[in-house]
Amino acid sequence: MQKKRHIKKGDTVFVNAGDDRGKTGKVLEVIADKNRAIVEGINLVSKHTKPNSKTPQGGIIKKEAGIHISNLQVVDPTSGAPTRIGRRLNEKGKLVRYAKKSQEEIK
Repeated sequence: MQKKRHIKKGDTVFVNAGDDRGKTGKVLEVIADKNRAIVEGINLVSKHTKPNSKTPQGGIIKKEAGIHISNLQVVDPTSGAPTRIGRRLNEKGKLVRYAKKSQEEIK
């Protein structure tokens, strides 16, 4: 059984450690078994490619690499500041994530 993570695909996150510290971006993919996430525009690496149908010229392309989820914080939907995440039952009895700073539910 896998542990619940505070980050999901589509979340806006703040990078709090590493070379891209202080930047924000949208989560494109969460790699659960490695505890990593791929964030748009964060942790760019150079990938050497051979010519193929997708890139007929070949060469070096910039691509996002995974970043450990412990280095990411979800951005509060109301204030736009990084916040911690909690879980609670809403009025309908469903377990939802909420921002601990503003007590606002995260969609």
